[in-house]
Amino acid sequence: MSQESNSEPLANPGAAQSSTTGLDRTSQLIAHARTELRRVISGQGDVIEEVLIAVLCQGHALLEGVPGIAKTLFVKTLGRLLGLGFQRVQATPDLMPADILGTTILRPASDSFSFHAGPVFTDLLLVDEINRMPPRTQAALLECMEERQVTIDGTRHPLPAWFTVFATQNPVDFEGTYPLPEAQLDRFLMKIRVGYPTEAEELQILERHHGGSGAGLLDDASITPIPEGMLDAARAEVRAIRIEPELYSYILAVARRTREWPTLLLGASPRAAVSVMRVAQAAAAFDGRDYLVPDDVKRAIQPVLRHRVMLKPEAELEGFDADRVLSDVVAAVPVPRR
Repeated sequence: MSQESNSEPLANPGAAQSSTTGLDRTSQLIAHARTELRRVISGQGDVIEEVLIAVLCQGHALLEGVPGIAKTLFVKTLGRLLGLGFQRVQATPDLMPADILGTTILRPASDSFSFHAGPVFTDLLLVDEINRMPPRTQAALLECMEERQVTIDGTRHPLPAWFTVFATQNPVDFEGTYPLPEAQLDRFLMKIRVGYPTEAEELQILERHHGGSGAGLLDDASITPIPEGMLDAARAEVRAIRIEPELYSYILAVARRTREWPTLLLGASPRAAVSVMRVAQAAAAFDGRDYLVPDDVKRAIQPVLRHRVMLKPEAELEGFDADRVLSDVVAAVPVPRR
């Protein structure tokens, strides 16, 4: 997500000296998580950063990449690192809402019904190949992701406070898939693109597998979970990161500009603008700052908006993609100065 800019921070000169005092737990979490994740994941520094940002913002994330590049391993390792409850759902075309939400069952002995919770009742839910779910089952996740609750037979069942969805999808396999509707995509805080590793990183993968016990990289690595309470404290620190009024205007200017951009059919929603703000705060924390600068907003734009904007058909025919258009939008919006 790194992006260079010559913009100056909207902060007083003494802010940099005092910024580290408010992010102690966040800095510890980031350092620990990077160390532990790299024991299992080779390379993918940008992906590690974006996954951790999603965790710090307590937002859902969609990981997109071709098969075999450790998307599922990423999420499984994350679950072990955070020490949270973890469930995995393998999406298939015949998956029904009750398979993930749960259902009421009759107890013959008492002639009464009881609720049998599905895998969605967990802290960290991995939905593998989410675009293989039929639309009805995809829709069942909307309430879970937005309101963190499940309604069965008119009764509301709250989900755990830490409930977060990490979903994966393959961008090149379209047979037997159901494209996610815009309403579903808008529930994902970020869309994280997972690319191929470099040659050196791929060599490290081969060496790790050759030297492993056969149980798998995750078991061999013996991941050390973060200390209890650290994640909650880090999230509170990120939410407290200062935002100057000029940066509220900057975030809104970018979001509103997408709605009138000539190559876009659908621009960013108000929820998207809020998501940009939240991710920008976490990006600032990665730089050890307790205040926002325009570069933090720029770093947040593509992962937060690339799945929320829709290109016009003629723009796609001309070879445009969401990231390229968003770069053009950011370049067209004046950056606030000191």
